[in-house]
Amino acid sequence: MKKILLFYNPNAGNGVFRSNLDRVIEAFQHRNRIIVPVRADRENLLDKVFGEIDIRNYEKIIAAGGDGTINSMVSAMIQYGVDIPLAVFPSGTANDLAHYFDLPYGIEEMLAIALGERYTFMDVGIANEKCFVNVLAMGMMVDVSQKTDPNVKNTLGVMAYYLRGMAEIPKLKPIPIKITCPDRVIETEMYALLIMNGRSAGGFKRVAPEASINDGLFDVILFQDMPVGNLMPLLFSVLTGQHTENKNVIYFRTGRLRIESPEEVNTDVDGETGDPLPLDVKMLPKRIRVCTAIDNMEGNVW
Repeated sequence: MKKILLFYNPNAGNGVFRSNLDRVIEAFQHRNRIIVPVRADRENLLDKVFGEIDIRNYEKIIAAGGDGTINSMVSAMIQYGVDIPLAVFPSGTANDLAHYFDLPYGIEEMLAIALGERYTFMDVGIANEKCFVNVLAMGMMVDVSQKTDPNVKNTLGVMAYYLRGMAEIPKLKPIPIKITCPDRVIETEMYALLIMNGRSAGGFKRVAPEASINDGLFDVILFQDMPVGNLMPLLFSVLTGQHTENKNVIYFRTGRLRIESPEEVNTDVDGETGDPLPLDVKMLPKRIRVCTAIDNMEGNVW
C-alpha cells in the first residue's frame, strides 16, 4: 500500500481538522493508501522526519493548517529535494494560499481534491535562506500580524487583523528603504512593503489582484510615507484592489531584488517571523506541484 505523509497543526484555526483526522485516515485507507500522520508541535520536526523516512515510498504529502504550516512543509520539501505533490487542507486564520487556489473548507471537498490527480505548479520565494509561498512583508503589516493574539485570531478570524491594524495606525513612523532590482533602484521612506507570490495577505483578498503564483515573478507593493490622514482611505482601497493606482503606492514586478535599510526592520514570511534586513530575494519558478480541482488554473496543470 502506498503512503501519504500528513503534516497537521492541531492548534490552527478552530481545530476543525483535528476533529476530522479519523475521517481523513479512513478515506485514504479505502483507496489503499496509508496515512502517516505527523503532528506539528515543535520546530525542526520535519528535519527529523525527512532525515529518517524514505520519501520514495510516499506518493503525496498533505499539509493541514494555516499559511505558516504550509510554509514549514514547503521549506522542508525544498531543503530535502522532495518532488511529490502537495495537498493543502486550509484550517488556519487567513488561509491566503488556499484562497489563491480556491480550495474548499469542507472536509469532504478537501478529501476529493487530495484523492484526485490534478496538479498545478507553484513558484516559491527565497528571502536569504527562508522560503515563502505567499508573501514576504515588512513594516506595518508585520506589526499587525505578529502583535495579533493567537487566541483572538482563533476566535475572530481575519477580523482580528483588521482590529489590530486600526490600533497600529497612530504608532506608525516611516522607514527608510532601498530596493535594488535588475531594472531599477528605489530609495524612499515607507510604511509597509509586500512582496507577493499569491494575491491575498492577512485576509485582504485583493492585495495583488493580478499576481500569478507560477509566472516566475513577484508582485511588489510599496506603501510610501504619506500623511496619516491619507492612510485610512488607502487601506480601504486595498479591500477592492484599487490601491496600486494610488500616488503613494509603488507597484512593479520582478524575479529578484535586494532590500536594505539603515534601520532595524522586522520581516514576516507567510505569517511567521523572517530574517532582518538586508534581504536578497529570489524566485524558484514552478518548484512545487499543488493538488487542485480547478481546470483553468494558469500555468501547467497535470
